[in-house]
Amino acid sequence: MTSNQRLPNSLTPLDVALAALLEGVDPAAPVELALAEALGCIAADMPGLDAHPPRDIAAADGYAFRARDLVGASSYSPLPITAAPAWVEAGEIIPDNCDCVLDSDSVEMSGPLVQALADAIPGQGVRRAGSDIAAGNRPVEAGQRMLPRHLMVARAAGMARLNVRRPRLRIVNIPRGTVTADLVAESARAAGGEVVLVAAAGRDTASIAAAIDDGACDLLLIVGGSGVGRTDAAVTALGARGKILAHGIALQPGRTSAVGRAGKTPVVVLPGASDQALAAWWTLALPALDRLSGRRRRSTLNLPLARKIASSVGIAEIVLLEREQDAWVPLAVGELSLDAIARAEAWLVVPAGSEGFAAGTRVDAYMLRE
Repeated sequence: MTSNQRLPNSLTPLDVALAALLEGVDPAAPVELALAEALGCIAADMPGLDAHPPRDIAAADGYAFRARDLVGASSYSPLPITAAPAWVEAGEIIPDNCDCVLDSDSVEMSGPLVQALADAIPGQGVRRAGSDIAAGNRPVEAGQRMLPRHLMVARAAGMARLNVRRPRLRIVNIPRGTVTADLVAESARAAGGEVVLVAAAGRDTASIAAAIDDGACDLLLIVGGSGVGRTDAAVTALGARGKILAHGIALQPGRTSAVGRAGKTPVVVLPGASDQALAAWWTLALPALDRLSGRRRRSTLNLPLARKIASSVGIAEIVLLEREQDAWVPLAVGELSLDAIARAEAWLVVPAGSEGFAAGTRVDAYMLRE
């Protein structure tokens, strides 16, 4: 294929291109990372935790008692206590044979006898062993994205490192595509990838091919140069260094996208325009990254459409959505302005075999915000 060769008259269906891209792609090997580095990565399998707290502890400052020894105690009928109770601070282990904690106002210590001014039930003022983390539980299940609350659990359990998958992405930026390349790189990092962004020396085949060769990765993305103009050589360079699986995808926007292999590494060539690149990122590159990271599924929200979506049969179209009064309002279909991209809360694909969706149809949309 030469750089000025036209796209085929018959575009490759999106699902066919994606299946070819994902064939033989397995999850990347897990790595251990410090907690701060693990944030945003996809969790791998990890051993179950010990119970936390390991023993019953005080939930508040007060005096530790056995609840059955306080039966009938009240401010009107103080109950003498034969032995002085132990004082415990919040977080301290409850003494043996005690199962509740009374605050200082419920215990009279000033007279010759210690008196209880209130009764209690077992567990009152106590955090039971395993109440925060049950024995065998994990900070997060494999395949889920590591969030700050998961790190909180890991820290509480005394963990310093976590087992995650963080696929290595190499993003080759073709000159004149910096804005889009930065967008893709930031999106990849947000999805849990370890990103190296490099710039090809030029838009010619040799420069792009050299950038493709320069460094190992789990997923290679080339941004720009995917069209059929005289200076669009990304697909030609991929053909020279690997294998083109499909060039010209039945996807709007993003028709000039391509998928292929460089050795065993899956490759996605994304158009240089931001809207077209995002379409290819969401439908081709992100599923490949999810496969590599072992991510279970992306977050979706099922809501009815506020108005109908009309689509052309024969090509998959991206729809941007905004939530309004518990319904999805279409912002853009097929043609995505930067303003619509910035406002969108979710997106979906109208399949190539569909003419769209009627108003009121419930659809699962992929969320763009946490």
